[in-house]
Amino acid sequence: MAAHGFVQNIEAEGVWYQGYNPSFQYQTPAPVVAGWSDPKDSDNGFVAPDAYATGDIICHKSATNGQGYVNVTAGSDVTLAWNTWPVSHHGPVLDYLASCDGDCTTVDKTGLEFFKIDGVGHISGSNPGIWATDNLIANNNSWAVNIPSTLAPGPYVLRHEIIALHSANQADGAQNYPQCINLWVSGTGTASPSVVSSAAAAGGSNVITLEITDYEWVTDIVTETVTAGAQKMRRHARDVRA
Repeated sequence: MAAHGFVQNIEAEGVWYQGYNPSFQYQTPAPVVAGWSDPKDSDNGFVAPDAYATGDIICHKSATNGQGYVNVTAGSDVTLAWNTWPVSHHGPVLDYLASCDGDCTTVDKTGLEFFKIDGVGHISGSNPGIWATDNLIANNNSWAVNIPSTLAPGPYVLRHEIIALHSANQADGAQNYPQCINLWVSGTGTASPSVVSSAAAAGGSNVITLEITDYEWVTDIVTETVTAGAQKMRRHARDVRA
């Protein structure tokens, strides 16, 4: 079986931050990082559609708050570097933000309300064609997402998700790989964007509920409104660390 991955590093404005690594559960003390911990995902597995009604779809299996922050200025990019991603696992890459309205290190994840800032799905070709994941792999397993320039400053959770569709021709076959990172956004913006959905519905639960044939699928989750002030994903992210 192809190895799945996790976000091992995050870069913002030239500063590198370590992401959460499943091996941290065996370290005492564990490193303090901005990435949310999900020790029950030691196999780098996925969240299946039958778990869309649970808290696992928010930030992965039994995820708990990251205890650090990535500092970023509104209008700049955050680059998320995965340790690996299998070529066969084609699908969209989606990014959401939710204000913590306080402290992201203690916020109740089930109360987070997400708005979408980026979403790329099918790009060209067919069966399966070129998908967002192919761009991620071509960019050294990295993905750059722009933080809206108009966003009000403060603490936010970035929800970065890949949905693998290689088995989605089977019932309950779509595979969600959500990753969450705490951001501390600075700037002079004032926008508090409209919420796309509550935390428990932020993933593909409102779309990937049907069997998919030959990678033909409902595209609502990729084409839903992106927050004003966000720039489209750049095709080539900056060089990233492996």
